[in-house]
Amino acid sequence: MPDLPAATQRSRVRVPLRFGDGYRVDAELVTFHGLADGQEHLAVVLGDPAPGTAPLVRLHSECLTGDVFGSARCDCGPQLREAVERIAERGGVLLYLRQEGRGIGLYNKLDAYALQDQGLDTYAANTALGLPEDARDYTAAAQMLQALGISELDLLSNNPDKAGQLRDLGIDVRDRIPTGVFTTAHNVRYLRAKVLQTQHTLPLAELTELGVG
Repeated sequence: MPDLPAATQRSRVRVPLRFGDGYRVDAELVTFHGLADGQEHLAVVLGDPAPGTAPLVRLHSECLTGDVFGSARCDCGPQLREAVERIAERGGVLLYLRQEGRGIGLYNKLDAYALQDQGLDTYAANTALGLPEDARDYTAAAQMLQALGISELDLLSNNPDKAGQLRDLGIDVRDRIPTGVFTTAHNVRYLRAKVLQTQHTLPLAELTELGVG
């Protein structure tokens, strides 16, 4: 296993979560000392895995526009809502990572949106701004998992890069489980770009049928 700098748990607090559709669940929120990137990432511990089973884990990158304001330009809000329920049912952790806009920040993400309105896809827009297509590094996520005593897991994600980075960082990702597909009239082009550019596990044929050929 790579020699990661050790992070430690800073605090744990019980918080009842309430979603706009009425779903409710109690969670334990965990903060950390010593994360490699110095960000205030958060672990949301949900449910209890059955004995002998690996926890279900999602690495969810913060998306103010989708998670908070319900933006239809991405699928982040619905993915967050789905992940909380699925993890609570099985037992595991959602890591809420402060990586707005695939790591480029909120203002840059909105600048990229403006370029997307001119015809660029989500990755080309980042490149046009002189920014990485995806700037996310999951070292802190691996540190958080180690601090929680998690060395093997099933990953709830459509993104093969998340699983690859965690494995490179010494985490045993046994299986990668796709999330649901949450399409709107405003995000189909975005979702299709994720399939074509970064091999996300999404139904390309279905997205093409929705008018993005």
